[in-house]
Amino acid sequence: MSFHTITQAPARLNRSELAVPGSQPQMFEKAAQSDVDVIFLDLEDAVAPDDKVQARKNIIEALNDVDWNTKTMSVRINGLDTHYMYRDVVDILEQAGGRLDLIMIPKVGTAADVYALDMLVTQVETAMGSKKRIGFEHIIETALGMQNVNEIAAASSRNESLHFGVADYAASTRARTMVIGGVNEDYSVLTDPLPDSDGARERHWGDMWHHALSKMVVAARANGLRPVDGPFGDFSDPEGYTAAAKRAAALGYEGKWAIHPSQIELANQVMSPGSEEVDRARRILAAMKEAAEQGKGAVSLDGRLIDYASIRQAEVLVEKANQIAAG
Repeated sequence: MSFHTITQAPARLNRSELAVPGSQPQMFEKAAQSDVDVIFLDLEDAVAPDDKVQARKNIIEALNDVDWNTKTMSVRINGLDTHYMYRDVVDILEQAGGRLDLIMIPKVGTAADVYALDMLVTQVETAMGSKKRIGFEHIIETALGMQNVNEIAAASSRNESLHFGVADYAASTRARTMVIGGVNEDYSVLTDPLPDSDGARERHWGDMWHHALSKMVVAARANGLRPVDGPFGDFSDPEGYTAAAKRAAALGYEGKWAIHPSQIELANQVMSPGSEEVDRARRILAAMKEAAEQGKGAVSLDGRLIDYASIRQAEVLVEKANQIAAG
């Protein structure tokens, strides 16, 4: 291991994260009663300009009055390039900061963006005498943000998670797609002509978001943050959503957005370790404990070699299972 110690963000269940427009308060109670881990009340993309002031008032009232139970609560503020942003931060923290856990910052482009929000939030908390420290969620959804993702991830001790905003990222990079988080038949390879097939060839689709997701997960994990995959636009396609979530989970992502309540259960299922995985992880820890007592650094289990690297993998799984059980 490196001599550099990575400080981990506060441990929170983040398997599913539900987007709820601040302009639609009739949705708040239903969201509060759902099985989602994190809720972000949205002031940005889901709210029309003429509705932003009222949406902010709705969110303040809801944070104070709705029973959110043990949900982690976040608010997606408007971008730093708008005149709504400062009032989003000041009004919500001053009037409803006691129930807020996180601020979601859209279209983060540079570490300086994070610094600016950190300064403003710190000033409000200090003025209010607040003992609660608000964390940051960052949406990486522009080419600039992806270029600077490593610096963004390290820019503040408030940072907790990085989210992939696939729709705006596609627009920023001028990707030739109109779907949100889905696959693209043009992003594919053709095999050579198959033997005895009269020149027939097979087409294999790829994941056009793989590089972005891979780059983000490294930046997040290198700075102790939670990587969270963003939206999948077709909420009538549970199989497509599940496949996208599984790809992200395979890379190391902890959670995925739900833009519709039907996606919550899917995210929770995919992002939770299976009972067989957890059972094997516990057996690995037990076997390695016994090996250590015998002075061994490695041992076989179920016909496979396990060593101290296996311990770290098993501990992550067991910790997640314990988190879910406690939550």
